[in-house]
Amino acid sequence: LRPNLAVVPVGAVLMGLFALYAATLIAALPAAPATAVTLADIAQDPLVIQLGVALFGLAAAGGLFIVPSFAALQMWSAPERRARTIAGVNILHAGLMTVASLALAGGQAAGMAYAVPFLVIAVGSIATAVVVCRAWGRDGIRDLGRAVFNFFYRLEVEGLENLPKPGERAVIAPNHVSLLDGPLLHTVMPDHAAFAIWTGVANWWWSKPFLKLINFFTMDPTNPMATRSLINVVKSGQTLVIFPEGRLTVTGGLMKVYDGTAMIAERADAKIIPVRIEGAERSPFSYLRKTQTKKVWFPKIKITILPPRRLEIDETLNGKARRQAAGAALQDIMTDTAAQATDIDRTLFQALADARRTRDTGKPILEDALGTKLKFKRMITGAQVLGAKLANDTEVGEAVGVLLPNTVGAAVTFFALQSTGRVAAMLNFTAGVRNVDAACEAAAVRTLLTSRAFVEKAHLEDLVAQLADRCRIVYLEDARASISFADKIRGMLAGSAPLADRRPEDPAAILFTSGSEGTPKGVVLSHRNILANAVQAVTVCAANGEDKVFNVLPLFHSFGLTAGLVMPLVTGVPVFLYPSPLHYRIVPELVYQTNATILFGTDTFLTGYARSAHPYDFHNVRMVLAGAEPVKARTRALYMERFGVRILEGYGVTETAPVLAINTPLANRTGTVGRLVPMMEARLEDVPGIDEGGRLFVRGPNVMLGYYRTENPGVLEAPEGGWHDTGDIVEIDAAGFITIKGRAKRFAKIAGEMVSLAAVEALAAALWPDAMSVVVSEPDPRKGERLTLITENAKATRADFTAFAKRQGAAELMTPAEVMVVDRVPVLGSGKADYVSAAKLVAERRAGAVVAAAEAAE
Repeated sequence: LRPNLAVVPVGAVLMGLFALYAATLIAALPAAPATAVTLADIAQDPLVIQLGVALFGLAAAGGLFIVPSFAALQMWSAPERRARTIAGVNILHAGLMTVASLALAGGQAAGMAYAVPFLVIAVGSIATAVVVCRAWGRDGIRDLGRAVFNFFYRLEVEGLENLPKPGERAVIAPNHVSLLDGPLLHTVMPDHAAFAIWTGVANWWWSKPFLKLINFFTMDPTNPMATRSLINVVKSGQTLVIFPEGRLTVTGGLMKVYDGTAMIAERADAKIIPVRIEGAERSPFSYLRKTQTKKVWFPKIKITILPPRRLEIDETLNGKARRQAAGAALQDIMTDTAAQATDIDRTLFQALADARRTRDTGKPILEDALGTKLKFKRMITGAQVLGAKLANDTEVGEAVGVLLPNTVGAAVTFFALQSTGRVAAMLNFTAGVRNVDAACEAAAVRTLLTSRAFVEKAHLEDLVAQLADRCRIVYLEDARASISFADKIRGMLAGSAPLADRRPEDPAAILFTSGSEGTPKGVVLSHRNILANAVQAVTVCAANGEDKVFNVLPLFHSFGLTAGLVMPLVTGVPVFLYPSPLHYRIVPELVYQTNATILFGTDTFLTGYARSAHPYDFHNVRMVLAGAEPVKARTRALYMERFGVRILEGYGVTETAPVLAINTPLANRTGTVGRLVPMMEARLEDVPGIDEGGRLFVRGPNVMLGYYRTENPGVLEAPEGGWHDTGDIVEIDAAGFITIKGRAKRFAKIAGEMVSLAAVEALAAALWPDAMSVVVSEPDPRKGERLTLITENAKATRADFTAFAKRQGAAELMTPAEVMVVDRVPVLGSGKADYVSAAKLVAERRAGAVVAAAEAAE
């Protein structure tokens, strides 16, 4: 630590200016009056008042000059000589003051004007500022820059203890968001740090004066010898600062990371110290446009320095493969840094309010098919007003049921509950009366929010009537009608402050498992869980204010809620909500009309859109994210050939809020569900009978607080040790890409061998791509279990499946014992197959066949 010397030359300059000001005022004063004057007379003279201000400023500026100078003197003195050094300086001060006093007295005796001493002080102070700057050089410039950034940008730095000490081999790797990044880091980095500057930048005429003030080395990515020289520099113990992206971001997210930086660290056996700069991208010195993020002249800037990391590279790799692996490892470090440095210790409503303050570009942030459009301010005010009304007869922390479609009203209702500290229990109105009732029981829901218009249009009268026996039904139309002018004023006065205090780890929402394999469970997600997953998703798939998310996935679906609503809103990305993913003709047209750039869906939904869409409907779409079921190769090819859009497949479960892994524009491998999102851990447990892969367990900040079950309503069942058992059998390759083999519950043991039902379904999908197929296992007295495939393909036969499986090289055990044709395979509202209903359908068909056979025998 050392005193900030920046204020010393500043103090000297201010002393000069105030002294010059005082000299000017003194010269303008009239001659002394013949008669005596009182203090009141002096106080009424404007020139005297101004002179008093000038003298006060001179004294204050003197403090700025002398205090840090004296502190630096004490620090620079050797401990054993410090006392005599200070004493010597004091003697010099006393001697110089005596000399100055005698000179002043002599000048006055000779008739010197009163303004002259102040002119001498002014000239001497300015000259001193120049001498100090030249003497202190780089340290002074660094301190001056730090003072400027502290004052104008309220610079905040975390993790200084993670910076390397002199002689340590280290490469400091910051992200690159603005032209301020270099000067910012220069004020923060230790004295022994040098900068690697791209050759092109070093040759710019305007950069050369600044480069004279820092230690730097040129870096030419096209010249291997330049990289080798930098490796030697780091090996010598020099700390090197390199921007791995090599250019400023134009998306607000992480750009491509060059392999060269990773190779310098890897060949020099150096630590990587990741650094995250946040806020500077909102300044005029970034390449982002006003339509991408809210731009201000002096945004708050934060620099986060994370603990050192080592590149983890397979020792067997060599040459180009090793270089690429090193680059990928550094890309992962930078991605992890972006996620770890983002504040997730907030409530959802606080995150929304922060987004309004920092991300609001003035465009509508929320739209729906009804034509409703809301900007940030109106949305937050609406949530405050509605929240105050909905708080009646409920308590903070209470679960409140939400039975609404994808509309602006549903989004405002969700955030109204967040503002008032209620927990939104998002009910799946497509799950049937039994499952919805079970969900309300598990979460101890006593109040249900819905809409009369929605209940009528969706024909949910019977469902609501059934729930009315358990819950108090509140219709939003009635709540809105009761809002008075005074309520609106109170909502406006509330501003962006939530109406109830909640902690980030408190429950924010309850979602429910699909019920595809049994009774739905309530998945309790905290504010931190949902925000963490939003950060994880947007970190790997950068989005900004120029994007628009088209969300057709229902808000009762975890992907629809987190990725389709919360993630875009808290990052300033506009959202268009549409109530049904099954409107295959309407959705592509609306994607075209709204100029949406990001689309979510399942393979089933995406296939439906592709059949109806005009080739130009998706012209503005740059990213299609798919999950919930495997994406067929035919669907990928169709979107690429017809629309020129690449489908990025992901993997999530409700319990992880939900995104767990995803393919990204920077890391995509067809046939997999991508790599784990940042801040996630995974482990595989062996499963008897399965040789490749294992049962996946995950842990991270997005893993749920726990389950609510109907057997024990409202009692939280937390995951043991923070680890969640996904129940999926997966394989993870050396690069971290995950391939799902199937659900642990969806493996059948046939003749002592484990057979994946998902793999059988994949064969059926490849054989009959236009029809949905599901496999059900049944007990078999001879082989243990048997497979029955139900499909919507009217021409499907077991013989065709057997022949196709042989051509694909599939094991004989993967051939189903029976192929059953049905009019419609049971599916859930999310588009996933309903395996419980499918098993019942097979059992009913089987029972009907037995009865028919008995009747025929009679």
